[in-house]
Amino acid sequence: MVGIDTGGTFTDFVVLQGGAHRHCKVLSTPDDPSRAIFEGLQRLGIAESGLTIVHGSTVGTNAVLENKGARVAYVTSTGFSDVLALGRQDREQVYQLRQPPMAPPVAPELCLEVPTRVAADGTVLARATADDLATLAARLAELEPAAVAVNLLFSFLCPEEEQRIANALGDRYFLSLSSAVLPEVREYERGIATWLDASVGPVMERYLRRLCRRLPKARVSVMQSAGTTIAAESAPRQAVRLLLSGPAGGLAGALLCGRLCGQQKLLTFDMGGTSTDVSLLDGSLPLCTSNRIGRWPLAVPSVDIHTIGAGGGSIARVDSGGMLLVGPESAGADPGPACYGNGGAEVTVT
Repeated sequence: MVGIDTGGTFTDFVVLQGGAHRHCKVLSTPDDPSRAIFEGLQRLGIAESGLTIVHGSTVGTNAVLENKGARVAYVTSTGFSDVLALGRQDREQVYQLRQPPMAPPVAPELCLEVPTRVAADGTVLARATADDLATLAARLAELEPAAVAVNLLFSFLCPEEEQRIANALGDRYFLSLSSAVLPEVREYERGIATWLDASVGPVMERYLRRLCRRLPKARVSVMQSAGTTIAAESAPRQAVRLLLSGPAGGLAGALLCGRLCGQQKLLTFDMGGTSTDVSLLDGSLPLCTSNRIGRWPLAVPSVDIHTIGAGGGSIARVDSGGMLLVGPESAGADPGPACYGNGGAEVTVT
């Protein structure tokens, strides 16, 4: 069995074989993370036949924190296209009279509406016609997004309406339906979860497809945000549940170390090259549905952990006002920070 943690800067391996364990660390390959995994397994001299891989990854996490997800179009009911931009009116700086401008998760021109309206009791008040859906498909073809997030009002009470949209769009885009991603009340949180799923889905799909192609004889499972695992083939269709994949594996490891040391109450601090995760443990993995990843609420079940876009490879710079800023952009593994001597010119934390 091999445990693999793919980060934005390094990819780590732990092999359990015959009661003994070995470990290895290689530089990640951001253009194709599966390449680093294949390289590490070769260094360890492990054959893929009969191999079981349990895989935690921060590929999705880092894509969100560094705003490097897929280009997403957001489709919703008429009159609600600005829900993601309005949010909950939270103030990032409570006592600041002038709040700093914050870019919405989806640009206004990519927020589209359809005249489908479902009431709070599940009654369909208005339904998009075939012409409406054809107009939507034509507009999406003009915008050329990589993925589409569909979040109709009260979609969880009548998922058939979102499915009609999916059927009209076909398989041209990576599609995320809110009625499948997070079938519950609160359209903002449901919308953000659906957008995150659509944004990260194509990234994880490409990555895991390449990984399975490189290791066709191995059994590959991926750690989910709640600390459970899922087969690599099914994982991209639940991409939002992989956003804390790597951190969840770290918590599970910390919990085991605490038990071996006779310690139940733990404060964990996991700093990688791109992000840093902190959590409190009290004898078990803490789960919640009110987590956050960067600026965004994460309402799917996940370990109770706080993640920020600051790690050892986070880029330091001075803004126009002379203030020192660090992250969330990271120098990554290639060419990496200036101190690597591989051609990188960015100054980073380490």
